[in-house]
Amino acid sequence: MVALFRGKALSVAQALLIVAPAFIVFGYNQSGLGPLATLQSWVEVFPKIDTINTSDAQRAQNSTGKGAVIGSFQLGALFGALSCTFLGDRLGRRKTIFLGGLLTIIGQVLQTAAYGLPQFVIGRIILGLGVGQMSVAVPVWQSECTSAKHRGQHVVVDGICICLGYVLCNWIDFGLSKITGALQWRIPLAVSIFFSVVVVFSIFLLPESPRWLVRVGRIDEATSSLAAYKGLPDDDEAVHMEIAGIEASLESTVNSASIMEIFTSSKADDERLIYRFCLCVALQFFQQMCGGNLISTYVSTIFEENLNMSSDLARILSSCAMTWKFICSFISFFAIDRLGRRKIFIISGTGMSVCMTVLTITNSFQDNKTASIISAVFIFLFQLVLPFAPMRLRVAMSAISTGNHWLWNFVVVMVTPVALDTIGYKYYIIYAVISACIPVSVYFFYPETMNRNLEPLNHVFRDAPTAWDIVSMARHLPQGEAAEVDVWKGTDEKAEMNEIEQKENA
Repeated sequence: MVALFRGKALSVAQALLIVAPAFIVFGYNQSGLGPLATLQSWVEVFPKIDTINTSDAQRAQNSTGKGAVIGSFQLGALFGALSCTFLGDRLGRRKTIFLGGLLTIIGQVLQTAAYGLPQFVIGRIILGLGVGQMSVAVPVWQSECTSAKHRGQHVVVDGICICLGYVLCNWIDFGLSKITGALQWRIPLAVSIFFSVVVVFSIFLLPESPRWLVRVGRIDEATSSLAAYKGLPDDDEAVHMEIAGIEASLESTVNSASIMEIFTSSKADDERLIYRFCLCVALQFFQQMCGGNLISTYVSTIFEENLNMSSDLARILSSCAMTWKFICSFISFFAIDRLGRRKIFIISGTGMSVCMTVLTITNSFQDNKTASIISAVFIFLFQLVLPFAPMRLRVAMSAISTGNHWLWNFVVVMVTPVALDTIGYKYYIIYAVISACIPVSVYFFYPETMNRNLEPLNHVFRDAPTAWDIVSMARHLPQGEAAEVDVWKGTDEKAEMNEIEQKENA
């Protein structure tokens, strides 16, 4: 693969063979059970989570069970993401992705063939373990193989592929709802196995992350890998400059890789690891608690059970909403490296808060056709402003923060069926308030990462006089290749200073 594809062709191969199928599996299975759980053929096999033929206390009890069954995927993903804190740097990026792909295949087979809740839940947890591992390892591997200029767009591609998973899931579920029997839901659950197989059979055709190879001391392999991704000869000066910058960065942070050191080491203050950790955790919290996962997983339920639409109309509208979300995600693709991450988050956070506020008001009217239409419109508007540009750090923090992502994802999926049945429209107030906090938090605490190299950004967190100065310092960082040159020059200057000191001591 390295011999056949280099530069842009290699990046395209990485996107098509690994990134796209991995995140389609992510989105497909996260959204998958929402539409299926309203099928009669489904509740006949799993009557303990039947919420369409029950009422009152029995419905409330089944709603809790339904949330737990659907949320078991997110719970598995939580532990899968956390496992990357020790697997990611030990196995490498590719082996971790391979393991995640295998687990998703096993989980999908188990849940597709299930005739009882225990087997189904076990399969869903195993599937979640694999998706959780891939949700950490794939973005880290991707970002470590990507130039600063295009890293933002590549991260947005992850979100686009998740949306594509939502789209495929909803339209396939709708189409197969017209057949009879258990195949209505077994075939949709089996479809995503194909994408997992693509990941498993493709991952070792692509080069390992050059930054991970440098970390484990395989410099020659790292040089070849980086040269392949840049489309340059192995002996090109630009390749060696960036390898030198990576080595310099690793030398200054090698003792800060352990998660435990974030909270126990005296060096935590020097590296501002706790501050960075909190940024990761807060970002993943905002991603889930802004209401995006609520809409993606339960949009068909909202249309059918809360807005009192017919089953077919609810499924068509939910599929259209996911398709609209997929189309709108391309806005971030073209805007992410023009407007920057901060502006996109501020605009989208404000927009989501407005949409959730309107949904709160319109859903407070019972059996009002006009209010239902307005609610549907603002669900579509919400998909327009929903952000898909998460900032990624390296494996240790990424694993913990992504684990936090899955934790809140589980909370939303578990609580939503019960909340919609009990407090109704008031449930949206929570998401309106949280979304309103996003632009404020981003403005004060999140540095711009657009077109900034990973290594200089790392130095900003360490060298800023106070945490309040980090945003302004990041704004003045050199961008693109200039940043890489600066890192390399800094490495040379450091080496020269060490040589002078040695001579003086001699």
